[in-house]
Amino acid sequence: MTETFAALLFAHALADFVLQPGRMVRRKAEPPVLLAHVGIVALAAWAATGFPLHPAIAVLAALHLATDALKLWVLGDRLGGFLADQALHLAQLAGIALWAPGLYAQGLWAGPAAGPLPPEALALLPEAMAYGAGAILATLAGGHAIGKLLAPFLAARPALTDGSLEDAGRIIGLLERGVAFFLVVVGQPAGVGFLIAAKSVLRFSAAQDDRRVSEYVIIGTLASVGWALAAAYGALALAALLP
Repeated sequence: MTETFAALLFAHALADFVLQPGRMVRRKAEPPVLLAHVGIVALAAWAATGFPLHPAIAVLAALHLATDALKLWVLGDRLGGFLADQALHLAQLAGIALWAPGLYAQGLWAGPAAGPLPPEALALLPEAMAYGAGAILATLAGGHAIGKLLAPFLAARPALTDGSLEDAGRIIGLLERGVAFFLVVVGQPAGVGFLIAAKSVLRFSAAQDDRRVSEYVIIGTLASVGWALAAAYGALALAALLP
């Protein structure tokens, strides 16, 4: 079951945060765009589990469609809506894994028909997908969450980002969460403290002149690193449960 969940989680992370560009997100309320996204979700899940012939993939796609429609027309484009949407998706993945625990075992990646891939690589594939999903959720999904968390502050005080390089905040956040995720996964969580300290030193001159900027930086940094830590420890826990 855990192998199936790891594969489905990796597929979800790819479909929602790597294979869904900004223009698709902005036009998602259009039925053809929404259906195209759901098609990508189904194909990603089918490929990640090794192309099994099972109705679970169709059920997963239908559930994803219903959840995205709920987010678009009920939950809204806010932090609470984003978190609720992702929580529902994760619950659906867990439900599918419970309903069809052998979904991954029925696929190509778990059997001898996986082509030129050596058995050692096949054995490590679920673990690699668990860490891959964690990395995507830590960096790209975290960017969406932190952006929605900070959006009200920027709306109230647009000057908070005056003088910043274009898109610099997003890139800094990606790097910050990526490094924090890596440090935890390789067994060096203490390094996260040095990461926060280094960022604080680099931001000190800008933050000391304006209390609003310092508060904005503190909220963003703690939320960003906290999100990355949650994703990293979640990935470690999932990998530990794999056979």
